[in-house]
Amino acid sequence: MTAFFAFVCVFLALTALVASEAEEVLSAVISLSVFGVLMAMVFVILQAPDVALTQAVINSGLVTSFFLVAYSQTQKPNLLEQKQDIGDGQ
Repeated sequence: MTAFFAFVCVFLALTALVASEAEEVLSAVISLSVFGVLMAMVFVILQAPDVALTQAVINSGLVTSFFLVAYSQTQKPNLLEQKQDIGDGQ
């Protein structure tokens, strides 16, 4: 059990690092969702199922949904126009 717990903790730290250092917003949101699922797993391992259920529902479900809705409502730059602007400058 301790080896699995150590693996989950290391993977938890890696997903936190990816979420904080991701350049694309969608990648950060997905990493944050994975982080929430891993935190729920940690709470289950620590025998706190009520906290794990709350973590899974609120963070992995509700917060991720809010972030994805907000992401879909934002205006994203057109990559084709950016490539043409770069080509015109040379």
